[in-house]
Amino acid sequence: MASAHPPLSAQRLAKMQRFLKFGLIGSLGFLWDTGTVYALRPIIGLGLATLAAYFVAASLNWLANRLWTFRGVGLDEHPVLQWLRFLTANSLGFLLNRGAVYLLFYLEPFCVQHPVTAIAVGSLTGMLANFNLSQRLVFRERPPHSALDLAEIATGLTSAEKSDSEDSAAA
Repeated sequence: MASAHPPLSAQRLAKMQRFLKFGLIGSLGFLWDTGTVYALRPIIGLGLATLAAYFVAASLNWLANRLWTFRGVGLDEHPVLQWLRFLTANSLGFLLNRGAVYLLFYLEPFCVQHPVTAIAVGSLTGMLANFNLSQRLVFRERPPHSALDLAEIATGLTSAEKSDSEDSAAA
């Protein structure tokens, strides 16, 4: 009897392994995020603590992903530039994550009393977007050398393909 599913290619298997590692790091990020919110909440209030905690968790997640999930990828570029690109690339995940958190704070008093519930929902909301953006824009074998190069990486189009699509649109 033949298998209903074709065997996984090495590339697809590697992507799945990276996604699982990314998810494990994300789980640690959830702990760092929650711990920071609870530590800072009495000092600066829930709203600011939630915002600050995201950057603490995102920075620690970047470091852990650099050292483990994407080990050896993109090591030829300056770590600070890679960290800034990680924060920038994951801005969509940030909007999804913190949008869900603040929405739950606004709509559900239980979440204000127990922020961990809103943080968990936010973490799951942003994870898939962050993985894809991190893999595509941050942890690359060849870092972008210009803004045009970064745009090509982000869109998946080369300059020639962009010119062709612009010519088609103009016609």
